[in-house]
Amino acid sequence: MKAVQFVEHGGPAVIEYADAPAPTVGRDEVRVDVKAAALNHLDVWTRRGLPGIDLDLPHTPGSDAAGVVREVGADVTRFEPGDHVAVTAGVSCGDCEFCRHGEPSMCVSYHILGEHVPGVHAEEVAVPEANLVPVPDDVDWTVAGSASLVFGTAWRMLVDRADLGPEESVLVLGASGGVGHAAVQIADHLGAAVFATASTDAKLDHAVDCGADHAIDYTAVDFAGEVRDLTDGRGVDVVVDHVGAETWGDSLKSLAKGGRLVTCGATTGPNPETDVNRIFWNQLEVIGSTMATPGQFDDVLDLVWDGTFEPRIRETLPMSETARAHELLENREGFGKVVVVPDSER
Repeated sequence: MKAVQFVEHGGPAVIEYADAPAPTVGRDEVRVDVKAAALNHLDVWTRRGLPGIDLDLPHTPGSDAAGVVREVGADVTRFEPGDHVAVTAGVSCGDCEFCRHGEPSMCVSYHILGEHVPGVHAEEVAVPEANLVPVPDDVDWTVAGSASLVFGTAWRMLVDRADLGPEESVLVLGASGGVGHAAVQIADHLGAAVFATASTDAKLDHAVDCGADHAIDYTAVDFAGEVRDLTDGRGVDVVVDHVGAETWGDSLKSLAKGGRLVTCGATTGPNPETDVNRIFWNQLEVIGSTMATPGQFDDVLDLVWDGTFEPRIRETLPMSETARAHELLENREGFGKVVVVPDSER
C-alpha cells in the first residue's frame, strides 16, 4: 500500500507518497480503507519538527480520516466489516485519574495520532476501536474525513470549557482555518453574537456565511479596537484564540470584565507577553482546552452528520499531492479544510 511519509523534518518538499507496509490489526484495533483524510496545522508542525517530540522516521502524519472497515481485531465489539467510520485522534491510557473521571484529553499519557505516533494519511490504517466513530452511509467522505478534530476541538472549547451562553458574545480569531470556521458555526448555533477575524474579503464573506455577525479584517484595523467600537466599549464575553503570541495581548484587550479567553493552540508561538494587571483587574479567565471527550465528539459529530454544521472544503487533492496540501495551509490560501484522497480512490 501507499502512505504519506517524511523521512526528515523540513519544508513541504520532504513529503513523499511512498510504499509502506500494510497495517497489522491488534486485538482491539480496526483496519480501515481510507476514503478521505483532512489536514490540520498540526501536520505542518509535525513535519517541521515539534520541539520535545522525537518521532520514529519515516513518519506518516495525519489526524483526520474516514473510510470503510475491512477487518476487526478479536476484541472489537462496536464495528464490523463494511461499516463507515471516522477517526478521532486522541489516545489516552484509560486508567489514570482523568480517564476514570471522563476527561481522557487530560490523560497523563495523552497523545495524538499523527503527532506523537504514526497517523492516518495512508491508503489503509489500523487504529484502536476507541478512536473510531460511526458515520451514516449517506455522509460524503470529504465531510466525514475532515470534521472530527476541528469540530470536536471547537465544541469542547465553547460548550464545555468556556460555557458560552446564548445571550453572550464571542470573538473567533482566524475564522478561515479549521478550528476557526468550526467555532463560528458552533457559536452561532449556541445563539451567541459572533465576531470573527480573517485577512481577505473572500474569507470574511465565508465567515459571515458560516454565521458571523461581524467580520473584521485584522490586516486593515486593530481588531481589539474594532471589537470595543462594535460593543460600545464593553468587549466580548469569550475570545477563541489559537494563534498565540501574535494576538494574545489584543485578545485580552477584547474581553469584557469577567470575560474568558479559551485557547487550544499557539500558531505564532507559545510564549506571548501578557498583561497580568489586565487579567486580575478585569477578573478575566484564561482557559486551556485540548481535543474532546468521546461524548463531546458524539454530540458535535451528530450535528455534522445531520447537516447542522458543515466542514467547508477549500480544496481536495490526491494524496500524491500532499506536499501541495501542506503549502495551502502554510500560505493560508483559502477558507476551511484541505482534504487528500488516496490516489487509488480517484
